Amino acid sequence: PAPAREPLTARWRAVLRLGAGFALPVAAVAAATGPGRFVFWTLTASADYASPRGAWLIALGRAYATATVFGTAAGALLIAAGGALVLRPDAVPAELWLWLAASATAVTAGFQFYGHYFLQLVPPLVLAAAAAVRQLPRCWPAVAVWTVLVCAGFLGYGLVAPRPELAHARTVAAALRAGSRPRSPVLVWGMHPEDYWLAGRTPASRFLTAGFLTNFSGGRKGVRVGERYAVPGAWRVFRAEFAAHPPALVVDDSRGAPYAVDRTPALRRLLRGRYRRVAVVDGAVLYARGPASWNGRDRW
Repeated sequence: PAPAREPLTARWRAVLRLGAGFALPVAAVAAATGPGRFVFWTLTASADYASPRGAWLIALGRAYATATVFGTAAGALLIAAGGALVLRPDAVPAELWLWLAASATAVTAGFQFYGHYFLQLVPPLVLAAAAAVRQLPRCWPAVAVWTVLVCAGFLGYGLVAPRPELAHARTVAAALRAGSRPRSPVLVWGMHPEDYWLAGRTPASRFLTAGFLTNFSGGRKGVRVGERYAVPGAWRVFRAEFAAHPPALVVDDSRGAPYAVDRTPALRRLLRGRYRRVAVVDGAVLYARGPASWNGRDRW
């Protein structure tokens, strides 16, 4: 027999509990950080970062590539859930489809399409596929085999794939350890915040990457990069922190990227006359405190 439908009042109570579970943590964080700051850092500060203007083809190409990888990895789940939608529309609860649609919307927001953005699709998709397989039991062996093979393939690739950026980060971190004291603040001007952790050194600023100060993003390939696209107020805070905690070493780890020191006037002004070039490590340029030696290579 078909299960009895829940009373309407019970459904509304469930909706209210769900809404409270969503709203209360958000409200608590907003109250702790200040409503203005909360709205700024979660919504209004990222307009230039989220905008695909001037980079539509790049964004679409990344979306296609990442969606293809995800579709291959989760192909069995997608087919099972899609098959249930066609053959047994009532097999998957509507709440799971709503969750999946909301996650897909979140993946699209910002038009960056990084691989880890797609992870939020996994929980509702897994639950939807499980519900589908329960109603369509003959398809579960194929779903299981596909999923196991894909997991084994990705795990194997992760174990043997080269990691050039990790090796570079470790090399830079070793140079930071060798050129600074344990309690000395340092500044890595790049996109590798792990350098600080690997080196065991304190960042001279809260901005652990150049992204907040230049809008640089790996998903845009240099489009709309520069001080004018920084998070509003970021340079004012950065200059104050730089003055309060002058870094013993500054590492320009741009390696040809459009946020390099010689293309960032505000950073050049902070370094001019106060720092000198002391080494180049795996493409990263190190500057130490002290009068600059104006020999042409160090000219900013």
